Amino acid sequence: MTRDSDPDEAHWRRNLAVCVFGSFTTIVAMTLLLPFLPLYVEELGVRDQAAIVQWSGVAFGATFFSAALVAPLWGRLADLYGRKLMLIRASLGMAVAMSLIGLAGNVWQLVGLRLLAGLLGGYASGSTVLVATQTPKDRSAWALGTLASGIMAGNLVGPLLGGVLPPLIGIRATFFAAGAVIFVAFLATLFLIREAPRPPRSARSGGGFASIPDKRPALAMLATGMLLMLAVMSVEPIITVYVAELTPDPARVTLVAGLAMSATALGSILSAPRLGRLADRIGPWTVITGSLTVSALLLVPQALVTSEWALVALRFLMGLALGGLLPCIASVIRHSVPDRVAGTMLGYSTSSQYVGQVVGPLMGGFVGGHVGMRAVFLGTAVLMALGAAGTALARPKGMRA
Repeated sequence: MTRDSDPDEAHWRRNLAVCVFGSFTTIVAMTLLLPFLPLYVEELGVRDQAAIVQWSGVAFGATFFSAALVAPLWGRLADLYGRKLMLIRASLGMAVAMSLIGLAGNVWQLVGLRLLAGLLGGYASGSTVLVATQTPKDRSAWALGTLASGIMAGNLVGPLLGGVLPPLIGIRATFFAAGAVIFVAFLATLFLIREAPRPPRSARSGGGFASIPDKRPALAMLATGMLLMLAVMSVEPIITVYVAELTPDPARVTLVAGLAMSATALGSILSAPRLGRLADRIGPWTVITGSLTVSALLLVPQALVTSEWALVALRFLMGLALGGLLPCIASVIRHSVPDRVAGTMLGYSTSSQYVGQVVGPLMGGFVGGHVGMRAVFLGTAVLMALGAAGTALARPKGMRA
């Protein structure tokens, strides 16, 4: 039964609303430069076309690289000093870093500031920690699903805004606007979020992986998170070329490729809260195993399609299946580890997902180039099926499915 009057559960709905807003705005800020990043690199003095592409890739990936390195650290500090404090740090740090990117004088400063944004950021992962630990257990998967929808919506809206704003207000002003919106998220975090009183520091120390009685669930969820992002990102390098083989009209290639990429995110946005609510009823392990199995089955026809619109439809269905994974992963970790190390383990979960985001495109590009593009879908299907089997085996006996 939900007990909103309990001090550990008070204010959780308002906390969730603020976390969704803050996560959405920070993710938008991290991704909105995608459409105009090469133009900004050129504006900063890089003239050679190959160098522009190279520097653009380095600048974009820098934020996610540094964020992956520090996610466990911020999770551990959240366990020790408070989850709200980490959100205040992340939102203020991101607001400053994004504004400074608009003042970059050369490409080295751009890369350095993107690294700084990753080091100082982490609002979305911090929100996952706070929502997971401050929400009633019987509503945690739904709340995490709602938060995941906000995060995925940020990934979807960011590039769209990045295509609209620079022609209207200029590239540098776009970064200033992003910093201003994140500063609003900082103010909302500072004044609206309420965290339950922290236990004495002595009760919060002595954490770490060794303090987890049964490590199998947490390890299984780290692997599942990496597998999820690997599966989503493995087709990114090949999707445009694959669509070009399917469509008879070359003028439609980029449009259909964009729709295929967005369809997965849209499906996940729509399904995440619903699958989270389902997980609260029947248990997250069942939802995780089912989502991985359905995703594996949907990847097979993607390797066999002959119509570009069939591919878009299948990518949308796959997004529906994948939407419940991130909230369920966080829910399992939250309920499988002591509270004093929940932030640390959720930080490791975030890092494992970043690893999937890096390995997925590399693997997809290599397999697509050397074996064939259809092999990417089939190989990913095998990995997802193995993940489903591994998750089923890792579930502790007697634990609610």
